[in-house]
Amino acid sequence: MIKVSVFYPNNEGSKFDMGYYCNSHIPMVKQKLGAALKGVFVEQGLGGPEPGSRATYIAMGHLLFDSVEAFQAAFGPHAQAIMGDVPNYTDTQPTVQISEVKI
Repeated sequence: MIKVSVFYPNNEGSKFDMGYYCNSHIPMVKQKLGAALKGVFVEQGLGGPEPGSRATYIAMGHLLFDSVEAFQAAFGPHAQAIMGDVPNYTDTQPTVQISEVKI
């Protein structure tokens, strides 16, 4: 199992529309990726390690797939539509990481 994580930095003055992300973007992603997508998790950053400090990431999206190849096959044909929707909910530059789930 692999996890594709998308991290949205919590930069000073950046915007992130969590309602749009959860109610429009993620459902569109689920529809486009179909059965290859095994699970989705969305997290909203609340704070950093010090009391009262800002979270490093304003939001994180995590997508589960059986393999890197399954992700690439499902995402590739829809990459332009999925990535093209990003400006509708944020002005930050997301960072993507692909990880192997161990536990």
